[in-house]
Amino acid sequence: MDQMLAFDAILFPADERPPHLVSLMTSPLATPISNPPEPYRCGRVPHPEMYMDYIAEGLGPRSWKFQVIEQLEGMTKKFSTPYIVFYPTVSRDGMPFPVNKCIKEIQADKYQESKAWRGNVIVAKFRDQEYASMMDATMADFPIVKNWLSKTPAP
Repeated sequence: MDQMLAFDAILFPADERPPHLVSLMTSPLATPISNPPEPYRCGRVPHPEMYMDYIAEGLGPRSWKFQVIEQLEGMTKKFSTPYIVFYPTVSRDGMPFPVNKCIKEIQADKYQESKAWRGNVIVAKFRDQEYASMMDATMADFPIVKNWLSKTPAP
């Protein structure tokens, strides 16, 4: 059986810490899924919940959701190496996650309290447009992700 594999991802902490790289652990997909969503197409389950404070424990992928970054506004072609943004959705006490101050600062005058990103947000990078395998993100990816976050409200 495959073991846990880690890939570098960018963490946007909800507190005052600056964005930085973390090791996003992945485990093998236990059973094949027909027509799997993007994060599972590589045959692995990412575990961003490891970096999400106040998240409900024991729910695994049911405690977070994701959004893909395939292109920036104004682009006519998709990225050859797309990104996935993981964000928490189920807190351990049922309270809302704190507003992500880092992303709030990035959004500046476009920030809207009702559409704020909340909790720690993790961004992973994929090797191809089919999401067939993950790859290490670097801080060189930060400007692209920052640009996307600056214009994108939380889902």
